[in-house]
Amino acid sequence: MQAAKYKRVVLKLSGEALAGNVGYGIDPEIVDAIACEIKEIKNVAGLQIAVVVGGGNIWRGLSGSAKGMDRATADYMGMLATVMNSLALQDALETCDVDTRVQTAIEMRQVAEPYIRRRAIRHLEKGRVVIFASGTGNPYFSTDTTAALRAAEIEADVILMAKKNTDGVYDSDPRYNPDAKKFAELQYIEVLQRGLGVMDSTATSLCMDNKIPIIVFSIDEPGNILKAALGQNIGTVVGGAKHDS
Repeated sequence: MQAAKYKRVVLKLSGEALAGNVGYGIDPEIVDAIACEIKEIKNVAGLQIAVVVGGGNIWRGLSGSAKGMDRATADYMGMLATVMNSLALQDALETCDVDTRVQTAIEMRQVAEPYIRRRAIRHLEKGRVVIFASGTGNPYFSTDTTAALRAAEIEADVILMAKKNTDGVYDSDPRYNPDAKKFAELQYIEVLQRGLGVMDSTATSLCMDNKIPIIVFSIDEPGNILKAALGQNIGTVVGGAKHDS
């Protein structure tokens, strides 16, 4: 077993990460690959892992709101999309023998546990993966904010922010600017002042207030989740967590 840099981590996955190249829906092969990487993390001595999954591959509340739908209704639909993604990931994890619990901020006892902080921590202590679904349970808050909030509540050491089609934080969009500069490390206040697309401002402020470092890296390359969990030099670190030399 390799030595883990952290004891307890929150892995933030975008919904798009589950969709593969199609860009929408759930790609079972992609979900299985992610589950295998999470299982690999579980094999690292003592590492506890919680997961927050977005729902953008199925529904985006902001998109619905922009087309005239009531914002709260659109956001609740997005929360339900995260539950679908969470159940798909749970199934893939348990298929490869990783004990997993899904906890939802909106009660739906027939399919998942309600979110209870102390129960979530107990699951983690018992070596189970906990997937936090349905966001914070409130409209107007993103799943990035959910990741920051849950990380603070369960006293996680770091948020591993796995991104699709990007390998870190840049000063401009590298898809359109070939001279875009990638940052190795940033402070929270720099992210806020520059308006960099790491997390939304609410999530970034919450991480800053609770001193939770964020590692932003690409999920497109197999093995990157484990590398980030081990503290290897990968992606961009926000909030003062130092890479191992």
